[in-house]
Amino acid sequence: MDDYRVVADELAADIEAGRLRPGDRLPPQRRFARDRGIAGSTAARVYGELVRRGLAIGEVGRGTFVRAAKPGPEPALSEPGDARVDLELNFAVLPTQSAKLAQALEPVLRADVFTDALHPLGAAGTKAVREAAVAMLARGSWTPDPESVLVAGNGRQGIAAALAAFVPTGERLAVESLTYPVVKAAATRLGIELVPIETDAYGLVPAALAASAPVRALYVQPTLHNPLGTTMPPQRRAELAETVRGLDLPVIEDGIYTFLHPDTEPLAALMPERTVFVDSLSKRVAPGLTAGFLVVPPPWVARLASAIRSGGWSASRFSVEAARRWITGGVLAEVEAAKRADAAARARIVAERLAGFQVYGDASAYHRWWVLPDQWRAETFVAAAARRGIALSPAAAFSVVPGHAPNAVRIAVSAPAEKTLASALEVLAGLASGSPDDMLVDS
Repeated sequence: MDDYRVVADELAADIEAGRLRPGDRLPPQRRFARDRGIAGSTAARVYGELVRRGLAIGEVGRGTFVRAAKPGPEPALSEPGDARVDLELNFAVLPTQSAKLAQALEPVLRADVFTDALHPLGAAGTKAVREAAVAMLARGSWTPDPESVLVAGNGRQGIAAALAAFVPTGERLAVESLTYPVVKAAATRLGIELVPIETDAYGLVPAALAASAPVRALYVQPTLHNPLGTTMPPQRRAELAETVRGLDLPVIEDGIYTFLHPDTEPLAALMPERTVFVDSLSKRVAPGLTAGFLVVPPPWVARLASAIRSGGWSASRFSVEAARRWITGGVLAEVEAAKRADAAARARIVAERLAGFQVYGDASAYHRWWVLPDQWRAETFVAAAARRGIALSPAAAFSVVPGHAPNAVRIAVSAPAEKTLASALEVLAGLASGSPDDMLVDS
């Protein structure tokens, strides 16, 4: 049959009618082609069309499965939904932080200071802001030059500006095979092709990066990777730096979670001449009042500043002034320390409630990577959790290659109260220990 869409429509009808249920495995493509009397290439196009429509998902080494439901917006790009317990979005706002932050802002609300804060701000910020940013970002022996610091509206905008500056439309960007969903979206808008690079327990594999050439730049999360929660050890960082130098690549380093791992120096410390380090206040403080900071090699400062201006990614002077006062007054350091203690407490809850399961990630992280038991598909598990009022992120939200996601979910543990988190994890543990058929019995 030449029109693969007709066959795809038939399978779609079976899914909609319930003849094919969430989590059902479709036949191997060769058998499907033989049973239908169609070419193997046509069968591949049928399965690809089902994946494109959001009706099926392919899992490497396992096959193609019926999805639990048509996917909505990628979790990291969506607003919080109606779920009672949010383990999907990862923003920690501690009960004690608002009073401290507000008190530090009282001088900004004086009429003369506030008026100045309403004026526009260039990508270079001000000398005082750059010096404050250096105090916030410095790690170990790495202390950026204040003249290398630029500001953007937030970390996402800083990353987008770096992508626009180094990767022309139609060109290729190397990323970890599981990556931050916002980078996937930004690349699509900028017309950039993402090239997934293999990772292992230590992070991105340098040899796989070398084999992926030619690419125009590398985006990488070496510290508390999202979604895997891993931190690249020193030896792997050194190997990666050597490989990157050999390929003569610019590196965009996402340092958004480094405040939770303060003893780890960034990749920028190993290769400052080719690394754009991006951080922000969204995780350190809160997403509602944030600013992005970029540490840029001197020869590239003008290029990045131009990208920030042309993309409309400039920072709000008020947000940047707020950040400066939080940093210089010591309030930000207090909030960071409190969040590190909070993350450690939540790590203990995860370890207790999900003992015996394949849960991975640094204990400093606010998220964990859960490889599910064999009887579960990630999409089906997310749907079952949602029926119990718990929102999770499936691996597909982070996978660079559509339809080829691991059988895993990311658990973001920062949002709920600790007792609520413990209860939700107990529910998930019970769910994972059972069968997807139990979900149908409950319905």
